Amino acid sequence: MRIVFFGSDDFAGTHLERLLTSGHEILACVTGPDKPQGRGMKISVSPIKQIALDHQISCLQPLSLKDKDIIDVLTSYKADIFVVVAYGRLLTREILDIPQMLCMNVHGSLLPKYRGAAPVNWAILNGEKETGVTIQKMALALDAGDIIAQEKMLIDSDENAAQLRKRMAQVGAKLLLKVLDESPSGQFLLKPQDETVVTYASKLTKEMSRIDWKNKAQSILDQVRGLQPWPGAYTFYNGKMLKIIQAQITTEDVGKSSPGRVIKIGRDGVLVACLDKGLLIKEVQPQAGKVMLVQSFVAGYKIALNSFLGESL
Repeated sequence: MRIVFFGSDDFAGTHLERLLTSGHEILACVTGPDKPQGRGMKISVSPIKQIALDHQISCLQPLSLKDKDIIDVLTSYKADIFVVVAYGRLLTREILDIPQMLCMNVHGSLLPKYRGAAPVNWAILNGEKETGVTIQKMALALDAGDIIAQEKMLIDSDENAAQLRKRMAQVGAKLLLKVLDESPSGQFLLKPQDETVVTYASKLTKEMSRIDWKNKAQSILDQVRGLQPWPGAYTFYNGKMLKIIQAQITTEDVGKSSPGRVIKIGRDGVLVACLDKGLLIKEVQPQAGKVMLVQSFVAGYKIALNSFLGESL
């Protein structure tokens, strides 16, 4: 098939790379404008643009999808399908109508659950044991299109959102090729979404990051896992922010210890009391510091037994 690919990040990049090894023709890529990043505000390109440059594929970076020029250019390719993966913008009706077959989107959830910007993160934040990938025919409403194919995935108990998203990209790319290869004529079997069971996955915010040690250990662990790599889950120690990168729930009895109290410091980590159980902290990132094993943090910052996490000065 003749395809125009829309995407922005490494998740989308995995799908594009897989398409480039298939028998399908990538006519052009559409991604966001270059933007400054990092402390030096150096101009960086998206993973999609870099892949396009590496393969000498035309790359469009429109500021707006409503401009007549971009609509005319996209129309000129006479594409069979537009494939959209983590592009970050809603397509207009004019663009949805351009391809000869349809616009197809790869979404990181089992729709109609978790429509929206951060489905992988919210699945973990909400303690889900299962998620998946959905390929849908795009509609004007956000993630509301008819379902073409789905594949379920179990969420590992120690898997964070970044790890799950990376694994999901491989599953999604494989499913995308299967869908395209099995329906070369564009006659896809479409299943409408059940609007009575729709849920949404809103954008993540920094306000979600602060850990409340009065919550249950599982809820805090899901917060640590679900907010990776951004914005991350944090607490305070001696008035300074401390991000918790990796942790696990233990079966050790925390008794009537107050939430947030450091009740054990050992080779395997720092055990902190939560509402119901203990959370063993294994990897952290101090304020303005690098990610490190918690043992290094204990040695360098003199964390003490019976001290408290969570108190800011």
